[in-house]
Amino acid sequence: MPFCLWTLGSILLWLPLPGHAETAVLTKPLDLTQTWAGYFSVGVIVLAYVGAMLEDVTFIRKSKSMLLGASLIWLAILIVYRQHGDTTLAVQAFRENLMAYMELLLFIMVSMTYLNVMEDMRLFDALRLRLLSLNLGYRPLFWITGILVFLMSTVVNGLTAGLLMGAVIVAVGRDSPRFVSLGCLNVVIACNAGGSFSPLGGISTLFVWQQGVLKFTEFLTLFLPCLVNFLIPALFMHFAVPRDKPTLAFETLELPRGARRIIVLFGLTIAMTVFFNMKLDLPPVAGMMAGLSLLQLFSYYLLSSEEYPVPNPPGMELDPPSSETVENTRDERREQSFVIFDQIGRLDWDTLLFFYGAMVGIGGLGFIGYLDAISTWLYGQHSPTLANIMIGLSSAFVDNGTLMFAVLTMHPDLPLGQWLLVTLTLGVGGSLLAIGSAPGIGLLGISKGHYNFGSHMKWCPVILLGYFAAIGVHFLVNARYF
Repeated sequence: MPFCLWTLGSILLWLPLPGHAETAVLTKPLDLTQTWAGYFSVGVIVLAYVGAMLEDVTFIRKSKSMLLGASLIWLAILIVYRQHGDTTLAVQAFRENLMAYMELLLFIMVSMTYLNVMEDMRLFDALRLRLLSLNLGYRPLFWITGILVFLMSTVVNGLTAGLLMGAVIVAVGRDSPRFVSLGCLNVVIACNAGGSFSPLGGISTLFVWQQGVLKFTEFLTLFLPCLVNFLIPALFMHFAVPRDKPTLAFETLELPRGARRIIVLFGLTIAMTVFFNMKLDLPPVAGMMAGLSLLQLFSYYLLSSEEYPVPNPPGMELDPPSSETVENTRDERREQSFVIFDQIGRLDWDTLLFFYGAMVGIGGLGFIGYLDAISTWLYGQHSPTLANIMIGLSSAFVDNGTLMFAVLTMHPDLPLGQWLLVTLTLGVGGSLLAIGSAPGIGLLGISKGHYNFGSHMKWCPVILLGYFAAIGVHFLVNARYF
């Protein structure tokens, strides 16, 4: 693949232009669907996705194949446009795709930075220990973890929320593999359902919000459909959860200085994000970046302030502390605090770069003309409802963020109710398979084999029932939008 990249780049630089190249000005994109560039781009994106899906086999990070694939696609596009004498439209299209990705990147960067700080301050550990201290049976814990993660996933990304509750379930059910299996499955469904009625809960909903297709309050109309999607499988699984109570060893935890104030700052950041978007028409990323500035200032305050007195050495309580004692105490405080840029460096850059490759690559296919052709077939030859249901079902196999970006790039002419429907189906469709969403993939790795692909598939019929029940409730409660 690197050789292909070098070869195409060389061709692009040295390819002679046609005689009319200096005067040719393209006013609309070329239809490249039936050209070598189109066929080549489709092959590249397929190979890139296959490479990403085989990450656990090849041990090659999924971002590598997607980054290379996106680069090859746009190199092919630029070669063709250079042959026609004008690359302006192609370059402009690439910049638009890049801008869409940058908004997503900055938004997720701030959100994940806050979550990393919360993790370092052991707020998630405190929640886990609090749940364990309730000393409840398996069935109450099954519902409590499901409901909590359903609500949490509205503001926390699904993978983080899923791993947090998954850790609780594995700790509680160390003597009950059946509880671990059912509890993890319940968490996956709850994560995907909860993140589908909030623009802050997932990549696909964030795309829709950032593009201005749906307003923040319009997402909330999906609350009841998403709740039904979560409750129906949970009700069926409830009777399979063991009735007995786990035996647990409890531990205590003291939160570091500033931990509770981080929660307040995160809530204020979310409030600013919504206010800036709804009242000032600014993109959501503007509020998130303002929230990052607050976190930076708070970090400076924790690192520089002396809220607590420096202790004296034992037996010298009346003497002033030595300079060495003062410095050691300050070092200890710095270790208990955080540095913003260290937290940013801990982001999941492999996933973020994977989304860059996916967005830019899919954007290239759209610029070539394939997405318009798919949109014409999907929404032209089928009803919008059937098309959106099929797209949602496909999210069990393909990342929903990529699918949503593809739908947005198609620019289908849909009423508000149908945009809500595709947001719903893409959000909850990933629950159909264990590999259909980030929470499912994450829990496969921490459940010690008790939650696996087969145990998930066994409950697929009731998950599918919840999928279609949620669609039915959406048509019932949001009929005014169709």
